[in-house]
Amino acid sequence: MSKIFSSIACNLDVDLLASALPLFHGEHIEAIEWSFDTLFKVRNIPSWFGELLEEFSKANRLIGHGVFFSMFSGRWAEEQDRWLAHLKKVSTYYNFEHISEHFGFMTGENFHSGAPISIPCTSKTLEIGQDRLKRIFEACACPVGLENLAFAYSLDEVKRHGAFLDELLEPVNGFIILDLHNLYCHLHNFNLSFEELIKLYPIDRVREIHISGGTWADSKVDPGRQIRRDTHDTSVPTKVFDLLEKVIPLCMNLKFVVLEQIGSALNTKESQTQFGIDFLKMKSLTEKYNAFSEANNVFYPPSEFDLGSPVQDEELYLQQHQLSTILENAEGIEDAKNQLSHSALANSAWDVENWDPAMLETVIAIARKWK
Repeated sequence: MSKIFSSIACNLDVDLLASALPLFHGEHIEAIEWSFDTLFKVRNIPSWFGELLEEFSKANRLIGHGVFFSMFSGRWAEEQDRWLAHLKKVSTYYNFEHISEHFGFMTGENFHSGAPISIPCTSKTLEIGQDRLKRIFEACACPVGLENLAFAYSLDEVKRHGAFLDELLEPVNGFIILDLHNLYCHLHNFNLSFEELIKLYPIDRVREIHISGGTWADSKVDPGRQIRRDTHDTSVPTKVFDLLEKVIPLCMNLKFVVLEQIGSALNTKESQTQFGIDFLKMKSLTEKYNAFSEANNVFYPPSEFDLGSPVQDEELYLQQHQLSTILENAEGIEDAKNQLSHSALANSAWDVENWDPAMLETVIAIARKWK
């Protein structure tokens, strides 16, 4: 039997750390997940935060989560070289149990101003994704993985996501972060059952689970319909805890369960108290199912990699660039649909002709939030 560690996403944020302080004092937090690439504006990490990272690093309880690598960008960028160099550097300071990134590519011209947006599942995007995962492993020399995405344009895309993650991760023997709020978004937005969706995922690859909260958005193009958004700015819904209880017994290689919430949503005494309540509820469920974890996969690649130049695809880059521009600047849904129909994405693997209008409306809102 292997222990499952109850963890928090712990970054350099005053309100988040204030919320977590009672949990640290009570020695309830067993591991921390650090988004190591989010401190690009901080010249020097405060010594006390560095000591916190070191303490969990020495105990083999530190996991790294990337935000800005933009895994599936069609064109390789200098920022990606710098990202890998930064990862290699911090990996010499800290002992990461594993490193993960988000599925998708980043919208926005500024490398640090964007949101992860999905890509078509093609042989070319598969080749690019596998290449990037190998480069991440070369930089960190520890298991690497991907988080399932919360957003999808269509039901068909949702149903392909799990199998595509499996193909992407196979060469590096990588793991999946199964974000249960992301899963909840799909269940609600596309009217699916948990049992129907979970069987489409390679559950044996799940080494980490995320739980978090989100918000509802009223659709204007589909009146009366609400879209679930993965915004990380509310407490964890009961339905996400229900999913956690259902999924833990299925995940034989599970090692970490992580509570996420952004600091800007933890600026009141009530929200900070609720954060502690959510964590202890999560920990209680995790400990209840500890006996189900066998952890027989260490998630290291079966062989070394011979990496040449980064895989690129100019056609994919053009499509991504046009998509970002349309999402950020279209005057409305009809204008966006018209522009897409006259873009490089038309009649392509992106399948823009069959995108759910309410989901197009949602991704426009996401892109404009980050613009």
